[in-house]
Amino acid sequence: MISNDCLIRLVAGADLERCYQIESISYEGDEAATKEKIATRIATWPQGFIVYEIDGVVAGFINGGAAFQVEMSDEAFKELIGHDPDGPHVVIMSVVVHPDFQGRGIARQLMKEFIARMRALRKSSIHLMCKERHVALYENLGFTYLKASESGHGGMAWHEMAMQLQPQ
Repeated sequence: MISNDCLIRLVAGADLERCYQIESISYEGDEAATKEKIATRIATWPQGFIVYEIDGVVAGFINGGAAFQVEMSDEAFKELIGHDPDGPHVVIMSVVVHPDFQGRGIARQLMKEFIARMRALRKSSIHLMCKERHVALYENLGFTYLKASESGHGGMAWHEMAMQLQPQ
């Protein structure tokens, strides 16, 4: 039986363990955020951290930070060093769905909701880095490909993308 009891909501402190579990199982090598980084993201800017819940279980999430200047290869920003909630630009750090829930369009639904929430917060743009295999997904959501990233985060090759939300 398939349930339709789905909810996209702001993260809560009680979601830390599940979000860390999803991040750890879903990302390769060193690219997964530590539990401490996820806790910092929850505590520092919960408005930029939403979860997708199915029947009371967190199936996936998106988190990010805001800044006045975007430097995608800035590793310290992943710990929200330099984050300013008043910053007009949002940098997504994780878009992740637990493997048990992949293939259901959850990442797309999360992204659409995240974009809507960032528009409501009057942010100017959203930036992200992704692997080559995800470029088309983000282009379909309205992101523009910028360039191959200089970041070597997790020993992987990344691509920078951005979406303009409001005039600057």
